[in-house]
Amino acid sequence: MTTTVAVVGCTHAGVFAANSILREHPDWQVHVFERNETVSFLSCGIALWVGGHVSDPKKMFYSSPQALEQAGATVHMHTDVTDVDVAAKTLEFRDLQTGDTQTLPYDKLVVTTGSRPIVPPLPGIDSKRVQLCKNWDDAVQIKERAHDLKNVIVIGAGYIGAELAEQFSTRGTQVTLIDAADRVLANNFDRFITDQVEAKYREHGVTLALGEAVKAFRDNGDSITVVTTKGEYTAPYAVLAVGFRPNTDLVRGQVETLDNGAIVVDEFMRASVPDVFAAGDSATVLFNPTGKLDYIPLATNAVRQGELVGLNIEKPTRKYMGTQATSAVQLYDLSLAASGMTQTYANNHGLDIRSTELLEDYRPAFMLSTAPVSCMLTWDPQTRLVKGAQFCSTTDEVAGAANVVSVAIQAKFTIDMLANVDFLFQPNFDQPVYYVGAVAAKAAAEQR
Repeated sequence: MTTTVAVVGCTHAGVFAANSILREHPDWQVHVFERNETVSFLSCGIALWVGGHVSDPKKMFYSSPQALEQAGATVHMHTDVTDVDVAAKTLEFRDLQTGDTQTLPYDKLVVTTGSRPIVPPLPGIDSKRVQLCKNWDDAVQIKERAHDLKNVIVIGAGYIGAELAEQFSTRGTQVTLIDAADRVLANNFDRFITDQVEAKYREHGVTLALGEAVKAFRDNGDSITVVTTKGEYTAPYAVLAVGFRPNTDLVRGQVETLDNGAIVVDEFMRASVPDVFAAGDSATVLFNPTGKLDYIPLATNAVRQGELVGLNIEKPTRKYMGTQATSAVQLYDLSLAASGMTQTYANNHGLDIRSTELLEDYRPAFMLSTAPVSCMLTWDPQTRLVKGAQFCSTTDEVAGAANVVSVAIQAKFTIDMLANVDFLFQPNFDQPVYYVGAVAAKAAAEQR
């Protein structure tokens, strides 16, 4: 008898899960359910599109419903899965265009429903002048509204909000960036890095309303006023980008989850109930710097977890290696990259972690041009294990440095090992001692 698989949700984890299942089991019946009209949208490109840095928005998709069908899937677009009975192994769904409802008995369930934007229950937040930034429809609306926009409010100074604020400002739009935290990118970088970013925002005329919690929205008809704990700000539109939470209501209470709803999965992407798998923003990840389950919604995690679903759906075959949450962003002429644990994260979680800072040019002074790199390495003073790193510079080479540290964390390098890695030296690229090794050596010297 043919095995029937239901894949619910199809952005990154869903696309890779469906393809990997069909590659490993081409004779299985794989049903893919997606409520939107697109799959595989690279939402990380929204801000770049707003700023005019995307050659063709169609290239912001790397797959399509047609490609999935060609691979052998039965694709249900514009379809809302309304109920899942994990114990009975049945799934109910409704065609959003016709209203027709059906029930699908399945053998295996893959929950790749992703995440949804956090929308706090604040007065006036349902105004049409409060814009979300998550999917293709949001992207189209933001792009259309950006045309001739004189000023805008961005709420949330994480990656999405930070990038939007930067791109709006480079278009000549007056931007107010609001966040309850006292720094931009507070969850991604420490102050050694974020102070430099904030200086760039101010240079470009961005108003930083930091340490201000939003209390309410007031729709004025032709504008929106955002009321915070410290003041009021008015613009034609406000973009809400304050984070995401797992979109897992369909199976909540039927499988084990974290308090925020993320489905707890093991190293083979299996949920707590047999024949249920989860991946991507709907699932937990193993955060290697702590060795504990965490919730870190990143496309890179979704892609790798989704791929593992197909490899493990019949029998456990390949283990998930965990994540360092390695990421990067470019803001104005600054490139920022990070991997692993920040000092702020360690402090907030009561962990005994040390950090070492280093500022030096990335290549020799005799070159016609060079640039300083701000480096910050976090490490465990007891085990000397590398726990994380952050880099900031006007050279985009720092993205590679974050990848280097990601490998070091995953391989359980100590600061001594990282300091003695055989890094290349060539004046076009780096100093005789590569700055990743240099900051590790400084850390090792501090601990002697």
